[in-house]
Amino acid sequence: MEPIARIRAARWADKNPVAALIADALHPTPLAAWLVPDLSRCRQVLTDVVAIWVEHAMFFGDIYLTDDLTAVTVGFHRYRPIPPPAQYRIRLTDAAAGHTGRFDLLDSLLSLKQPTEPHYHLAFLAVHPDAQNAGLATAMLTHHRSRLDRIDLPSWTVIPSAGQSLLAHCGYTPRPVIIQQVPTGSTSVTARQPGPRGSGCVHGSGVRLARDGRVA
Repeated sequence: MEPIARIRAARWADKNPVAALIADALHPTPLAAWLVPDLSRCRQVLTDVVAIWVEHAMFFGDIYLTDDLTAVTVGFHRYRPIPPPAQYRIRLTDAAAGHTGRFDLLDSLLSLKQPTEPHYHLAFLAVHPDAQNAGLATAMLTHHRSRLDRIDLPSWTVIPSAGQSLLAHCGYTPRPVIIQQVPTGSTSVTARQPGPRGSGCVHGSGVRLARDGRVA
């Protein structure tokens, strides 16, 4: 019998492993190749840039991950405007290694569509490439939704179009494509209003989320 992974809140010591996990999930995508065309440096640059936002979420949001570090969600509580990461311009310039302009363009495109009302911004949902197609994304979204139902906030996220069906199962409503200047594979915005308390994702993955937060 395979061990059961438990979803838990991240600790400070998880900051670097979480950034590396997200970079591993992003690395094979068209967005990553556009952000960092230098393939020899792509993964490291992604890790360093993502680490800035992972650290920021420790102060202005939350991070949940599986105990085995195969899946993670990173989000921000936007009850009101939040400041940028500390020394963001300096840190981004160092981390992006000559590709700052592309990260800036992506930031500006996303900012144009960011909701102005209070909401939860699901910034990252990542599953390690070796653990994909096993239902972990569904389990993480179920856990995410259960928390949103308690605080009664809408959630907003940006995903590739290929992920729309999964988020639709979890109550998200697709919005129009917003990033056409960037070759991301038809990246689009999705948003959802919190459903009835206790509702969750329904998906044919065979994965369920137990009361104690374990993925079974």
